[in-house]
Amino acid sequence: MKPTLFVLAAGMGSRYGGLKQLDGLGPNGETIMDYSIYDAIKAGFGKIVFVIRPSFEKDFKAVVIDKFKNLVDTAVVFQEITNVPEGSTYNPEREKPWGTNHAVLMGKGVINEPFAVINADDFYGQESFAILAEFLRKVEGKQNEYCMVGYRVGNTLSESGAVSRGVCVVDEHQLLQNVVERTHIEEKGGTIIYIDEKGEEVSLAPKTPVSMNMWGFTPDYFDYSFDFFKEFLKENGQKLKSEFYIPLAVNNLIVQGKVTCEVLDTPSKWFGVTYAEDRPQVVLKINELVRKGIYPEKLYK
Repeated sequence: MKPTLFVLAAGMGSRYGGLKQLDGLGPNGETIMDYSIYDAIKAGFGKIVFVIRPSFEKDFKAVVIDKFKNLVDTAVVFQEITNVPEGSTYNPEREKPWGTNHAVLMGKGVINEPFAVINADDFYGQESFAILAEFLRKVEGKQNEYCMVGYRVGNTLSESGAVSRGVCVVDEHQLLQNVVERTHIEEKGGTIIYIDEKGEEVSLAPKTPVSMNMWGFTPDYFDYSFDFFKEFLKENGQKLKSEFYIPLAVNNLIVQGKVTCEVLDTPSKWFGVTYAEDRPQVVLKINELVRKGIYPEKLYK
């Protein structure tokens, strides 16, 4: 059975100023998602599942899914604040969604095979999808063997300024031990540095793995996440801005010794649109990839 790609597309992109998942950046109006799906199909993924908000279902299907619905199986699921385990309570004034791992939980009813999780608005690169697909094919029929694609920090820096990244702590077998959030990462004088808790500059090796939210799971992850979400809501359900993140759930399982998560090295260069000012550079980078023949000028005919 081919692995499934699960695309997190429920975020509204408030900092960017609109639905950045639907912004046409390629030569023929292609979105970043279009390139991810093209790469995923090429790598051997057999189904694409999107999690979105019901409010933009019509636009999403017209702009995104209609392009390739005849090329690969697709499904759409919805992330809503009200979708919580029976008996759970939360602050009725809450407006913010529950976070990335709550979004992943929405796929429980439609995904029964090893699957990958990506952000809709991040450009991950062809090598990363190939590496991830290979891992997921190997774990078919298994349990508790997960992975994360670890990007070399030097391949994730922004031309617009400093960034924050989840730096991966791994053991000698490249198994994830923890993800440590580091802020203000940038290249300075030919060296990559971040600012530590004391406000001091600390250097990072260019190949240090960081998380860009590209994960691989076996289906047992849904049950683990559901149980953990119930516990999460008991402690955090009344908070207006608490979020149930993927790294939080994965780290919890690692600490308990229930799963392993291999960090897969990729040579791909990541880029994305966080702020509106990032858009011109992303357009240039995509056009350069098309010029080099890595992508056809028109992805879907």
